[in-house]
Amino acid sequence: MAKGRPYLYRPGVPGLYRQPYHPERCLSSGVGAAPPHRICGGGADCHLVCRREAAAVKAIQAEDLCYTYEDGTVALDHITFAAEKGKVTGILGANGAGKSTLFLSLNGVLTPKSGKVVLGGQPVRYDKKGLLELRRRVGIVFQDPDDQLFSADVYRDVSFGGVNLGLPAEEVHRRVEAALDRTGVSHLRDKPTHALSYGQKKRVAIAGVLVMEPEVLILDEPTAGLDPQGVSDIMKLLARLRDELGMTVLIATHDMDIVPLYCDYAYLLGGGKVLLEGTPEQLFADPAALRANHLRLPRIAHLMEVLREVDGLDTDRSAATIGAARREILRMLKEENQ
Repeated sequence: MAKGRPYLYRPGVPGLYRQPYHPERCLSSGVGAAPPHRICGGGADCHLVCRREAAAVKAIQAEDLCYTYEDGTVALDHITFAAEKGKVTGILGANGAGKSTLFLSLNGVLTPKSGKVVLGGQPVRYDKKGLLELRRRVGIVFQDPDDQLFSADVYRDVSFGGVNLGLPAEEVHRRVEAALDRTGVSHLRDKPTHALSYGQKKRVAIAGVLVMEPEVLILDEPTAGLDPQGVSDIMKLLARLRDELGMTVLIATHDMDIVPLYCDYAYLLGGGKVLLEGTPEQLFADPAALRANHLRLPRIAHLMEVLREVDGLDTDRSAATIGAARREILRMLKEENQ
């Protein structure tokens, strides 16, 4: 990790972090409500880091969330996390880490065995009215779009959510046209859904959720099954939803290359627990934690690691994008020529 930047600490998860959290310092700075798993290296910027974290507006939170399937599989084991409003938050983890179960719990498809989901500062209610409100405000896009598309043509499929809400026909039409345009599939409005390519189906599935005008958009493995151009297109679409609409976006992924490019913050899950959290740069500064959970560094970060570990170069552990790597290499060349 770059010199002077705080390390991450997660209470109850030993061996992953170098420096402890200092609650007495953060409490003395007036951030008494901050949970104990904040980013803090105990350095001079302790107050600033923890105050900024506490001040961030949380769009959706899980507090001590637990879920066990009927066969006894513990999928969520006291998970606490928060997604900041208007940001892209990545939920990282290998298959079986608990990512999909967490998302289904946030959307109300699954009811947690204990703990709670907090949306816009209010605990979610799991009665009929509460679930209806939750699913309107928190939209979910499944990994396989074929699980989500069932109407004969694109227009009817995208309009389903608005019709189901009981909106006037004119309002449904307005929302559908806006969603089709925003996802770049307006030209497909009359096409049968079964005739779409896989990437087109992904976009249509997103459009169908956007018609509901959710505050939070959850996507399970949004880049799965896509070619490199398709991955770039989908992730740029999600970034536009964040930047232009202020939408809160959560993505579950084990594609590490997209995380430093598009995620503002990320959580590493393993065995149904939150093991690590921070900015992408902070997470990727601990490759051992990723590898212990069957994940890898982004390819650029791996190159920086090889240059550091094999070639003995003083590379920044947080460099995980082409731009950051370029700056690092230019810095080293400049220092060498001085």
